[in-house]
Amino acid sequence: MTYFFSLAFLAILAALGTALFFMLRGGANQNTAKTKSKRMAWALALRVGISVFLFIVLWALWYFGLIQPTGIPPGA
Repeated sequence: MTYFFSLAFLAILAALGTALFFMLRGGANQNTAKTKSKRMAWALALRVGISVFLFIVLWALWYFGLIQPTGIPPGA
């Protein structure tokens, strides 16, 4: 399970890095700018999708009792 979450976080960072690359990449003509903008938006949408999927998986694992919270105890 640790490998799954590690890979998910790496995929999130890779999508964020890809969006940064397309944002900073230079393009002189208008056609290139539209393509660059679409690719950046797609990379950011992919990042959001992976994040939402990871949150749903975490919630489901907690709901079915496969993982337990280990934070501050209630009332402390």
